[in-house]
Amino acid sequence: MNQAAPIRVMVVDDDPMVITGIRGILQAADGIDVVASALSGEESIEKASLHYPDVVLMDIRMPGIGGIEATQRLLNSVRPPKVVSLTSMSSDEHLFNALEAGAAGYLLKDIGPVELAAAVRKVHAGEPILAPQSMRQVIAKVRSSSDHRLQQEAVALLSELTDRERQVAELVAEGLSNPEIAEETFMSLATVKTHLNRINVKLDTNNRVRIATMVVRARRH
Repeated sequence: MNQAAPIRVMVVDDDPMVITGIRGILQAADGIDVVASALSGEESIEKASLHYPDVVLMDIRMPGIGGIEATQRLLNSVRPPKVVSLTSMSSDEHLFNALEAGAAGYLLKDIGPVELAAAVRKVHAGEPILAPQSMRQVIAKVRSSSDHRLQQEAVALLSELTDRERQVAELVAEGLSNPEIAEETFMSLATVKTHLNRINVKLDTNNRVRIATMVVRARRH
């Protein structure tokens, strides 16, 4: 039996001590290989084109090109990785901006070693790594927005979904995981993932948080 290739990770932070700490934690975890590190957003873009990481752990606040812009650039690259935003303190603004940029998750730097390795595996598998409280923060911010253009855009995009896809998107917005959606809709897990892939294509999104954001915006129309 062929063993699965290790998950390739790049760590980006302007503090070398943080990089050393995270590298040590992940290198000790099974199935994870830290292939690169970077001290700035600019360097992360260069290193990603050389090492093609599967997952990037991206500090939000850095001099020069910050984590938000670097995330956007990486996700527009030829082989986009899944990016997880890292921060030392929780902030509604940082959280919302990171997820709007396309980050697949949002973690505080004080996360434990076991939880950090589990988060890398989870995001690599396509699952969200966002605490329910953080999801509520995002939804609350979306609901408070009065940008009519974004509302109209969300309504138009969601109209392209089939009834089944719309049902799955609504359940994502309720915070359900893939297994929970499968149980709720009496679908297989593989079918749920297929629907999510199609939803991401039709909505031009790349993670379930952005799907949820789109659904909430449309509800306000």
